[in-house]
Amino acid sequence: MSSPDQYLKVIYALEQSYEDDAFVATGAVADALDVHPSSATEMFAKLESRELVRYEKYKGVTLTESGRDRGRARLEDACVVQRFLRDVLGVEEYREAAQTIESVLDPEVVDRLSILIDRPSECPRCFDEEANQCRRLRD
Repeated sequence: MSSPDQYLKVIYALEQSYEDDAFVATGAVADALDVHPSSATEMFAKLESRELVRYEKYKGVTLTESGRDRGRARLEDACVVQRFLRDVLGVEEYREAAQTIESVLDPEVVDRLSILIDRPSECPRCFDEEANQCRRLRD
């Protein structure tokens, strides 16, 4: 099961791969999260009620300003946690481990981890949606 923050993170990353303010297709979000499109649509309704996304049937979803801020923050957190797990702790399956723990970490903890990994100023623009990881984590 994917959390609202995971949806916001994925939508944000997908939006960044587009050249304009196009809607992100429901199928693209569902594929990225490995959920059924109907599950994604249900989550879009919840996120829309919180004014984090705008959803239009047959068009897809786009983030509101507050949704974009939160999605960007969650993506930054994901990158920090992945880099910490791989570079500091040497965890081999760092992507999977990060996905499990990133949503429960307090923002202050993530900030402290970012100091240990020397977070780059371009974060999260260094995120590669195709590889689903920070470009600095190329294996």
